Amino acid sequence: MDILNDPDALTRALKGHLILGSFAFLLLQIIQVVILIIPGGVTTVVGFMAFGPILGFILNYVGIVIGSIILFLLTRRYGKPFIMLFIDEQTYAKYEEKLASSTYETVFALNMASPISPADILVMITGLSKMSFKRFLYIILLCKPISIVAFSYFWIYGGQFIRSLL
Repeated sequence: MDILNDPDALTRALKGHLILGSFAFLLLQIIQVVILIIPGGVTTVVGFMAFGPILGFILNYVGIVIGSIILFLLTRRYGKPFIMLFIDEQTYAKYEEKLASSTYETVFALNMASPISPADILVMITGLSKMSFKRFLYIILLCKPISIVAFSYFWIYGGQFIRSLL
């Protein structure tokens, strides 16, 4: 499990194996969305580092979308007890409050586009909402590319950019 917290080690493990590595990475991305204990930020960056910007983006996007769909549907099926496996009551109450807002759909879309939002928690909370699956999928498909690219490029190049400003 330590390899999941070490982007360099994970990149080395996947990089030399295009087909098997791609499949393993795609599976890892799906799992990291559904099981919130795996750090998604690390795996997202690894996709770009191990497979380059195009294949890395595609694998990230497909894995995160599939994982988000699974997470949404699991929450629809099992409700609050499923969410409570991953978050505490206080966190749940904070997000549940937002569901009643008339602007929740907009807030959800903006968070899905943001590289620094608790996306997986919001996907679960949205599974409890009245949002249709079709609308959920539309928002995920449209907004996730923005957060994937922004997070990965900031993580990979952000430090260099900040140093150049100093």
